[in-house]
Amino acid sequence: MTDEPQITDLEAQLSALSWLIDMGVDEAIGEETIDWFERVVTPAAAANDGVQAPQVDIPKRRQAPTAPVQSAARAVSSSDNLVADARKLASDCKTIDDLIKTLEKFEGCPLSRTASNLSFVDGNVDADVLIIDESPGREEDLQGKPLVGRAGQLLDTMLGHIDLSRDNDNPRQAVLVSNLVFWRPPGNRKPTDSETMMCVPFINKLIEITSPKVIVCLGAMTAQRLTGQTLGIQRLRGRWFDYQRDGATIPVLCSLRPSFLLNQPAQKMLAWQDLINLKLKLLELG
Repeated sequence: MTDEPQITDLEAQLSALSWLIDMGVDEAIGEETIDWFERVVTPAAAANDGVQAPQVDIPKRRQAPTAPVQSAARAVSSSDNLVADARKLASDCKTIDDLIKTLEKFEGCPLSRTASNLSFVDGNVDADVLIIDESPGREEDLQGKPLVGRAGQLLDTMLGHIDLSRDNDNPRQAVLVSNLVFWRPPGNRKPTDSETMMCVPFINKLIEITSPKVIVCLGAMTAQRLTGQTLGIQRLRGRWFDYQRDGATIPVLCSLRPSFLLNQPAQKMLAWQDLINLKLKLLELG
């Protein structure tokens, strides 16, 4: 019987750790490590090898909750109340600084209790273009700014090719970057519907305060929340929709997330078409 291979080389161990970090693993979930490479001896294998099979305690089947409907109803009611609170807090804000101060104290979204930093806005607040991504990643969580990791660097490079930058003082050549969800979900998981709904009132207020000429939604979730569409991003990207609120109508362009482009480089051609579309719209608006 041969032993399973074990990682003993320090360089290999560091490489494995680096890979885990790149995949979004940044915290331990147990106090003791578990060796998943350790061979599990099944009763059949033990019989063949002449090894006594270990005794395994099989847990009893858990009983189903007695009142799942009532529990779900309470959860929905609680979520609705939190969204209503978010709307009230957002409506009281008059400036971006007000929004930031309010969000720093906001506990309605559970992600605010697990993230390291608020990741709300970055760029020129007077910019003609507002770009809204889905949620922060590891670097964004550490720096407290949206789209500053590898995906953000790719976005900056792409924007530079159509003469736009978050660092430009000229509003006509500048962008403001934000997120649909302002705190990083653990392990970079997809935000839940309730988590996004608690943040939407603040995004609506941000749009009201900044009055951009064009909004760019990156990813399906952002596009769906701001346009009311239900299609996937491959069906939405490259198309224009209207953001309508309080009598204001702002053109909205849907496009692909930079993080998606890093994993699917062949899709950059589609994103480039969207950028050209954005540039033409800005020229049209004068």
